[in-house]
Amino acid sequence: MDWQPDEQGLQQVLQLLKDSQSPNTATQRVVQDKLKQLNQFPDFNNYLIFVLTRLKSEDEPTRSLSGLILKNNVKAHFQSFPPPVAEFIKQECLNHLGDASSLIRATIGILITTIASKGELQMWPELLPQLCNLLNSEDYNTCEGAFGALQKICEDSSELLDSDALNRPLNVMIPKFLQFFKHCSPKIRSHAIACVNQFIMDRAQALMENIDTFIEHLFALAVDEDPEVRKNVCRALVMLLEVRIDRLIPHMYSIIQVGSPVPRAQYMLQRTQDSDENVALEACEFWLTLAEQPICKDVLTAHLVQLIPILVHGMRYSEIDIILLKGDVEEDEAVPDSEQDIKPRFHKSRTVTLAHEEQRGGDGDGDDEDDDDTLSDWNLRKCSAAALDVLANVFREELLPHLLPLLKELLFHLEWVVKESGILVLGAIAEGCMQGMVPYLPELIPHLIRCLADRKALVRSIACWTLSRYAHWVVAQPPELYLKPLMTELLQRILDGNKRVQEAACSAFATLEEEACTELVPYLSFILDTLVFAFGKYQHKNLLILYDAIGTLADSVGHHLNQPEYIQKLMPPLIQKWNELKDEDKDLFPLLECLSSVATALQSGFLPYCEPVYQRCVTLVQKTLAQAMYEAPDKDFMIVALDLLSGLAEGLGGHVEQLVARSNIMTLLFQCMQDTMPEVRQSSFALLGDLTKACFVHVKPCIAEFMPILGTNLNPEFISVCNNATWAIGEICMQMGAEMQPYVPMVLNNLVEIINRPNTPKTLLENTAITIGRLGFVCPQEVAPMLPQFIRPWCTSLRNIRDNEEKDSAFRGICVMIGGQPGGRGAGTGHGAGTAGVWGKTPGFGDFIFFCDAVASWVSPKDDLRDMFYKILQGFKAQVGEQNWQQFSEQFPPLLKERLAAFYGV
Repeated sequence: MDWQPDEQGLQQVLQLLKDSQSPNTATQRVVQDKLKQLNQFPDFNNYLIFVLTRLKSEDEPTRSLSGLILKNNVKAHFQSFPPPVAEFIKQECLNHLGDASSLIRATIGILITTIASKGELQMWPELLPQLCNLLNSEDYNTCEGAFGALQKICEDSSELLDSDALNRPLNVMIPKFLQFFKHCSPKIRSHAIACVNQFIMDRAQALMENIDTFIEHLFALAVDEDPEVRKNVCRALVMLLEVRIDRLIPHMYSIIQVGSPVPRAQYMLQRTQDSDENVALEACEFWLTLAEQPICKDVLTAHLVQLIPILVHGMRYSEIDIILLKGDVEEDEAVPDSEQDIKPRFHKSRTVTLAHEEQRGGDGDGDDEDDDDTLSDWNLRKCSAAALDVLANVFREELLPHLLPLLKELLFHLEWVVKESGILVLGAIAEGCMQGMVPYLPELIPHLIRCLADRKALVRSIACWTLSRYAHWVVAQPPELYLKPLMTELLQRILDGNKRVQEAACSAFATLEEEACTELVPYLSFILDTLVFAFGKYQHKNLLILYDAIGTLADSVGHHLNQPEYIQKLMPPLIQKWNELKDEDKDLFPLLECLSSVATALQSGFLPYCEPVYQRCVTLVQKTLAQAMYEAPDKDFMIVALDLLSGLAEGLGGHVEQLVARSNIMTLLFQCMQDTMPEVRQSSFALLGDLTKACFVHVKPCIAEFMPILGTNLNPEFISVCNNATWAIGEICMQMGAEMQPYVPMVLNNLVEIINRPNTPKTLLENTAITIGRLGFVCPQEVAPMLPQFIRPWCTSLRNIRDNEEKDSAFRGICVMIGGQPGGRGAGTGHGAGTAGVWGKTPGFGDFIFFCDAVASWVSPKDDLRDMFYKILQGFKAQVGEQNWQQFSEQFPPLLKERLAAFYGV
């Protein structure tokens, strides 16, 4: 029997729907309470579907709202709807998909999808067959409504549709959708392509079986008059490029351009210039995706002459961009930032690397292209710039003949929008075309430096970014030529009246600092004056970037910052900000990071400021741990505080001892080392290692508790945690000496396993090798028996690092274990070490060639270490005999042979 509403009840529901459209918050609250009450009555949902599907006398927004409230109820409680109610809703949806109103059709489609996604696709077996059946309707509205619903189901449940759970309905659906690519209505054609597109990335079997028909049909729609259809065709081709490039290769020439009379001529090249920006953006993605495919060069070389001008043209700001970016506003530095403009900051936990082996500068933020921050929506300008950047990395100098004539025209153009796009082009190709650009840079860099003073803010800001992309070249020239004028002008831009320019200049200056390092020392006074002046000038968002520029400066010039006049300039404003911020203010993150770099650089110069900074860090850790007892706190506060404590320990060295003595940091550290969050453990182990170096007297009493925790964290599943734990164990070894003995079994097997794992990252391999060597140095008898299991990977991971203290201690350990060294704390030759036994059977000597190679990697070992090497090499040679040695050393590369003969006489 068909359900009918009670008239009074219906009026009540309609009144509620009217009230809920009121802007008054008090009315809204009443509506929410009333909804809660009505939801107690199961057939309330019948009223809602009735208003949506049958009450044609009501206005569309009211009917649609009724459907959306029902959708929320379905989402929350569909499982508990009485079966007759659930049935009635499903039936009404299918009966009214062809409503005359497109808004109502779309609402019913959303409702159907919501029911389907509640696990009901299995419980509603007639849904898909009925929807596919409705596609055949003569009535346009019915066909469009069914397609709208199907498209939403395809988006939400693509995997399920290709599964045995439903008997693979796609086998029927895909051929069905393909029939509609030729439909007379553009809306239907667009739905059909959008439905099929949902299955490309997962390589659904039904689609793969029809792939050629699909591609053929796409070509037939190449120049469709409807922008939505063209957009979906482009999107399909971009995805096919990623998953089925093999099927596209035969058509590649047609896709890019074609000389035949077929109307798909110059397809993608034309679409990238489509009058509809959404179509142009989808088409532009094609070049970005193609650039990452191995066939890119073969396919594109012939088309560069057409493609490059199109991409370059796409890099201009559109009129809408300029309005959104307030491109006509020059001075806005006094306008406070709105909070939603400020991106959340994520702290990157500290990872200890080998004596800071060339780690800096290499891992930029990777978002170089993001030169229009507030427009972080992906748009044609960004996509064109990204495509040009990637193509420059593929084609290198071959791109320049197509680009240079354009650049000449753009860079000196009178219209600022055109000139600005030229500067962006120059920045986009910096990485890929650097070699080929070198001859032009002596002329271009001064021009760009002049653009830093352009009257248009957007030109000044893009000039900052582009110059930062050439910072490496600038720094390699005599400083008077480019570095000094660039720095002078960038510092003026840091004090620009426009906030976007301030931000671009600060970021560019941070890049310049990373490249220039100590080259900046002569200008430090001038730099600090500017950065400190900016403190008083900046609004919230740029203040956070300014901290970063100061931290990077400290990292780059190091101890050169430790001069009374510099400390006098820099520290008061930093400490003032430090005192203004509350413990729960997220702005502490960038400030703590900045202070951590400053403390490391200033070393003893930071002493007058260290007490309150140290105390607050300990408090932050303590507060977070206490909070964690009864709620989930924001652990970033604790992580950043631990990292700053590391910076203090590293910078202040032994001076940190009294601070540690007066605090409970070791107790807190014990808790942090066992935290469930990997980043907390990672920072704890870094701090443990730094405290071990700075004031072992406070660490030593805790070793028995700490070592088992370190051992369990030697798990490469969390690379950075494992890395820092490994490093800390190595530092502890050096302090403990022979007392390390009871702890060797807790860590040694894991370390040997890590060094033998395939694909272990380089930093972790190096730290593991150092730590194994150090363990062997202090406890040779315990470690030597394992030598054959790790000596080969041990030698290969340490041959590439520069001479330093850590490498020194590790090699001493290996020498002590190989034996014959009386200094080896009781290691005689009793382990089979000291004979050729360690190295596998003669005459192949398995691993010994690796040891020879590792020894030869030293540039200047200390005299006593060199002596150890000498004894081992000479001893080995004596043991195997002259003839065997001759045969063995024939395998050496010439350079290795020369070095061993020159340094060790073998």
